Amino acid sequence: MDFGSIFSNTAAYLFSPTTIAYALAATGLAVHFGYTGLLNFGMAAFMAIGGYGYAISVLTFGFPWWAGVLVGVIAGALFALILGIPTLRLRADYLAIATIATAEVVRLLFLTELFKDWTNSAGGLSGYHQSFRDANPFPPGTYGFGPWTYNANDLWVRVVGLLALAASVLLVWALMRSPWGRVLKGIREDEDAVRSLGKNVFAYKMQALVVGGVIGALGGIVFVLPSAVIPGSYSTSLTFFIWTILLLGGAATVLGPTLGAVLFWLVFAFLGALLPAMATAGYLPMSSAQADVVRYIVIGVVLMLIVIFRPQGILGNKREMTFVK
Repeated sequence: MDFGSIFSNTAAYLFSPTTIAYALAATGLAVHFGYTGLLNFGMAAFMAIGGYGYAISVLTFGFPWWAGVLVGVIAGALFALILGIPTLRLRADYLAIATIATAEVVRLLFLTELFKDWTNSAGGLSGYHQSFRDANPFPPGTYGFGPWTYNANDLWVRVVGLLALAASVLLVWALMRSPWGRVLKGIREDEDAVRSLGKNVFAYKMQALVVGGVIGALGGIVFVLPSAVIPGSYSTSLTFFIWTILLLGGAATVLGPTLGAVLFWLVFAFLGALLPAMATAGYLPMSSAQADVVRYIVIGVVLMLIVIFRPQGILGNKREMTFVK
């Protein structure tokens, strides 16, 4: 087995756009669940709306890339409002069912032939990169070293993604230290007590849903910046990956989602390279394709163990544990 190639491929995920996008989505989910107690299983919909909003605005309407980002973010905020009005008064388990169903509805809407002129249906969208690449301040060339070697366009994508992640983390940190953030934590622990103090719980939940949704949509934009919008990427597995990342790093922490995303994708990429190589070398009694599926089983077992033995995550503490009411 070529361990050098395995470790190189794994290390490449440390600064990959996928890792950054999932960290952003998990940060948005931390606002929903970690700080407010909203059991949202529809983060895939926010990412899809952000990605499609960006790509459609550039391809169909000819917007520059920065305007496409604004469209994607605003679309995420509007979707949060539309989603929140009928669902935020639901109990936690019903909210989970409603949001996961909504995410599937959104994904199928992008797949339908009705909107093919804008979404290209199952074919997805591509070819919207020129405006973004024209704004690249880095001259052509090769940057970095080892597994972190990038051309100018790859570096530009990562820089934009990291700046978006840093801004989102700083925003969440500032909000959660404010009186507004303390109200959200109160709602998470006992919304009836907060309501008895004269606070409009529904309004605060809606605000939290919008803030987290905007960050999730931003993650969806970063997700599609380097390649294309692929509708199959927005299945329920995306949402469950984000939940695994959130719980791994710490649901009620500011940096937990970022740490969780890095650890998740490093382990996922490592297993994706190691297990097929072990099967090919004869160390596992299965084909390489079957061995590749085993990593999903491992991730599922890890999620179970986290929930059982470390529900507060790596960076969390028991005083900040969230409870589903």
